[in-house]
Amino acid sequence: MAQKNTPVKETNQQPFVFAKINYVLMIVSILIVILGFIIMAGDTDIYSSGKIVIAPVIVLTGFAIGFIAILKKPANNS
Repeated sequence: MAQKNTPVKETNQQPFVFAKINYVLMIVSILIVILGFIIMAGDTDIYSSGKIVIAPVIVLTGFAIGFIAILKKPANNS
């Protein structure tokens, strides 16, 4: 039985859009936003300062970190 000689295809690996630090910052920002929503959704008093002031500030901080993670340019060490 004859074997087929198939040419080896070269794979052109495209680099990732973001650097590793961008992905780490994005994951951190998602976790901070989730933490803020968990604090906001507690079973305690609806008018507590944690729900009205602290949790929204935490959520906005998480969104700000996500914004920074998207806009941060990787450092070229070459």
